[in-house]
Amino acid sequence: MAAGSCLLLLLLLPSLVTASHSPPGCKIRITSKGLDLVKQEGLRFVEQELHNITVSDLHGNEGQFQYNISQVKVTDLQLAFSDLNFQPQQHLVFNINNASISLRFRRQLLYWFFYDIGSINASADGVHIYAVLRLAKDEAGRLKISNMTCNASIARMHAGFSGTLRKVYEFLSTFIVTGMRFLLSQQICPSLEHASLVLLNSLLDTVPVRNYVDEHIGIDYSLLRDPSVSTDTLDLDFKGMFFPRLREDQELANHAVEPVIKETERMVYVAFSEYFFDSAMHSYFQAGVLTIELQGEKVPKDLEVLLRATFFGTIFMLSPSVDAPLRLVLQVSAPPRCTIKPSGTSVSVSAFLNISLVPPDRPPVQLSSMAMETKLSAKVFLQGKALRVQLDLRRFRIYSKQSALESLALFSLQTPLKTLLQLTIMPIINERTRKGVQIPLPEGMDFTREVVTNHAGFLTVGADLHFSKGLREVIEKYRPVPTAAAYSTSWPAEPSLDPSSL
Repeated sequence: MAAGSCLLLLLLLPSLVTASHSPPGCKIRITSKGLDLVKQEGLRFVEQELHNITVSDLHGNEGQFQYNISQVKVTDLQLAFSDLNFQPQQHLVFNINNASISLRFRRQLLYWFFYDIGSINASADGVHIYAVLRLAKDEAGRLKISNMTCNASIARMHAGFSGTLRKVYEFLSTFIVTGMRFLLSQQICPSLEHASLVLLNSLLDTVPVRNYVDEHIGIDYSLLRDPSVSTDTLDLDFKGMFFPRLREDQELANHAVEPVIKETERMVYVAFSEYFFDSAMHSYFQAGVLTIELQGEKVPKDLEVLLRATFFGTIFMLSPSVDAPLRLVLQVSAPPRCTIKPSGTSVSVSAFLNISLVPPDRPPVQLSSMAMETKLSAKVFLQGKALRVQLDLRRFRIYSKQSALESLALFSLQTPLKTLLQLTIMPIINERTRKGVQIPLPEGMDFTREVVTNHAGFLTVGADLHFSKGLREVIEKYRPVPTAAAYSTSWPAEPSLDPSSL
């Protein structure tokens, strides 16, 4: 029995491995060049967060001296020596060396009967911050900062004193500066942890994971696994599967070639496999919208004259219904298939074209039902964050499944029907694909200088990144609403100027 169980496990192992590493329909690679741009925008965000550091009041006694330091505010930061790098197993490492932070705070001093108040300017030098951000896939399949470890230290701190008791403050500077240095260093990491785990994650929430494309289909951009990080790149594997809105739980097996991105010259690369496009066309087919009907005045006049002059016209010449309006119904008979080669991208479509006469107040009279096989060339391009497709008719063939004689008679219709498709049907299709589908990037980040490259079974879009909105602008838009408790502790109480309170 045990041997049989082991044998069954060995037989199932290949399928289990395949299931755990299902190929992505869409893949995104961020390179070191892209990370450099993110670092520039992120550094501005870090500076803004450190400006908002709240330091607790400092008070104490030294003999007859009593002091109170309050209302500590950051006035300036110098973060010139900073870096943001990929690091395998740890994902992102943010490192700041030899930074400086300028402070201004309020002083209160009581010495016997002498009472002094004023302000003190201080500077923290040799500030070192080392933070590791771990990226992971959450339960919804969205990229998140799952954890952050942080270390912060201050090498030196100086304070400048003024006023009637300046000499006394200089005597107490060791106690005050040491205390302020400790309190400030203890606030740096909590501030950055909140910025990462709360604020930056609210920015990542703007990445579309599962949303509707139009009234017929939606797309699933959920991550299949945690990010893959090397010293130079960060790769994200997305499901990249479209689904019909009437059957949102429908799954389409992915048997396409897995995209492989080797380039690193641009800031970002997005790869799409044939599965990405096939699932879109399969979803439209399942939604029942791959049908176009032309009737009456919508049928081109030249084509209508030609159809009435063919053998269909002679068959029905004796019938009064021959003068009735024509109706052409083009219906796709199977989900179209996409083929991506280094030479280009094409879409194969099989359809039926039914031609009927529609006399008023009478049942339609079918003239013919012919099969069509077409091959469309597809131009894939990126505009903003929308992936769009422009289709053009390359090959066209019609034939009859009823008889060889009718197929021969249809030969004269090849050219006019192809013209009909090019001038009438293709604009309708391209109008539907004009909107495109959004690529999963956070709000405020767009592509520039896009280049599309075809490979065997997939295509890649290489581009540079551009921040159309700052991190702060987007984060403030989606910042979590503080609770009442948070409001009650946001502002420290105003320290008393009464010497008796010291």
